[in-house]
Amino acid sequence: MAQGGAPPPPMPPPPPGLPIDNGILVLFVVALSFGIYKAYKLSRKTV
Repeated sequence: MAQGGAPPPPMPPPPPGLPIDNGILVLFVVALSFGIYKAYKLSRKTV
């Protein structure tokens, strides 16, 4: 009775989980360096 009025509105839902593209740049650099390594190794093998 001391506070009166309506109860506060409910809290909004939490945000969704982690974004998918968080480490895409790191994945791209790792894939690029691995591709360069494999191409270099293959070129040394044929010579």
